[in-house]
Amino acid sequence: MTKLYRVVKLLVCIGLITAFMGCASTQKRESTGQYVDDSTITTKVKAAIFSEPGLKTLQITVNTYKGVVQLSGFVDSAQNAKKAGELARSVAGVTEVKNDLVVK
Repeated sequence: MTKLYRVVKLLVCIGLITAFMGCASTQKRESTGQYVDDSTITTKVKAAIFSEPGLKTLQITVNTYKGVVQLSGFVDSAQNAKKAGELARSVAGVTEVKNDLVVK
């Protein structure tokens, strides 16, 4: 009985360690919490851009990775590209904005 208890205890410990390692971040992958935070930032940036009447949100793509927001797509003027970057910077949690918007 004691031997069975030790085996079960060992298996539970291995399972917990595996679960915690699965949620850890690496240099190339985000942790679960960071992914949720980045999704929230992306949503807030999209909402800020959507609320701006001069910007066409369907032509602007927003990606976030570890707090760094990348804007890509097309805008009508350099002023709109600048405005989109300013709106993205104003969102809480954004550490950097890479504005790759192209004026067409």
